[in-house]
Amino acid sequence: MLDLEEDAVAASETVVDDRLARWQAGFDDMFALVAGRFAQADSRRRARMYLLGLLSGAERKNSWTLAEQAGDLTPDGMQRLLNFYRWDAEAVRDDLRGYVLEHLGDPSGIAVADETGFLKKGTKSAGVQRQYSGTAGRIENCQLGVFLTYTSSKGRALIDRELYLPASWTGDRERCQEAGIGAEVEFATKPMLAQNMLERLLNTGVEVGWFTADEAYGDNPGLRAWLEEVNLNYVMAVSCDQHFITPKESVRADELVRSAPRKGWQRLSAGLGSKGHRLYDWLLVDPGADEHLLLVRRSISKPTELAYYICHTHHPVPLAELVRVAGSRWGVEETFQFAKNETGLDHYQVRKYHAWYRHITLSMLAAAFLAVTAYAERLRDEKGAPEPTRRA
Repeated sequence: MLDLEEDAVAASETVVDDRLARWQAGFDDMFALVAGRFAQADSRRRARMYLLGLLSGAERKNSWTLAEQAGDLTPDGMQRLLNFYRWDAEAVRDDLRGYVLEHLGDPSGIAVADETGFLKKGTKSAGVQRQYSGTAGRIENCQLGVFLTYTSSKGRALIDRELYLPASWTGDRERCQEAGIGAEVEFATKPMLAQNMLERLLNTGVEVGWFTADEAYGDNPGLRAWLEEVNLNYVMAVSCDQHFITPKESVRADELVRSAPRKGWQRLSAGLGSKGHRLYDWLLVDPGADEHLLLVRRSISKPTELAYYICHTHHPVPLAELVRVAGSRWGVEETFQFAKNETGLDHYQVRKYHAWYRHITLSMLAAAFLAVTAYAERLRDEKGAPEPTRRA
């Protein structure tokens, strides 16, 4: 009996050791993709330690705590990495995006645009002002980051980011200069920032199946027109007063629903949530005058609660596929929360514009590594890993 218990302990230790070895090898492979972006040996070493600190179990992940993780007595080295060393965060962003697409890419993958808030004190941090933060659910003094998330059946990861600069900032060039914002940086709406990130994604030549976003993006006709011009399928939430063209007239979304047949609703899952499948009733309406469709979601427990989506596709697709795309947006909030909790997305203590991009990019890279590692482990488990060798 004792031998069997010892064998079980040894097998368990072997499994843990093997997993740790795979984790370390995977990290080395990931860092090798970006190491060349840090030309100086010290900046390269700092970047590696910064990423390892972001992946550590430390509760807070700012320059002080990351310096402690690296064995430094002061945060000076980590702060130099974010503020002074010469390295291109945009190039690292490109490497990150390629890394995610290589490991999690799928022809039916979905790009999702959404924003998250970073609560801040004072008025010096780039882009900060009192503005609505969906993260807080109210108006707060905060920065807003617009992000592009890639999601597929293999996993989800943030692949691009832009700091939203309100007009109160871009209209004050002296204030911008103090925060390190160059004169070339002009005001851009959140849909414009999303379009810029999508354009970068499509320029890689990768096949992207879909795009989705909430009403702030779906209600924007310029973004919709651009998506149609580049032939990217989309399902985007819109307001109830969004107009659709019928053969006779332009009709609001909520009015189209009221005139739709009652038997047209279908109960479908919009994906798995924390409590199982997220079931809703769905209705697809074809206004009949152009290539846009209206997708409607109705709560089962509260039938008066409706959500509206505008859809545009290259070719007809099943209702279930439109529902899958619409439902994928909800997982992005979990992606934000994961990056904030696990890789310190919101733990930074920098004020300068370029330093924000540097921290955010490294945090995204660390989170992407965890997403890719989780998929690799899941795939390994599904295929069946070989049993550890038992002692004689």
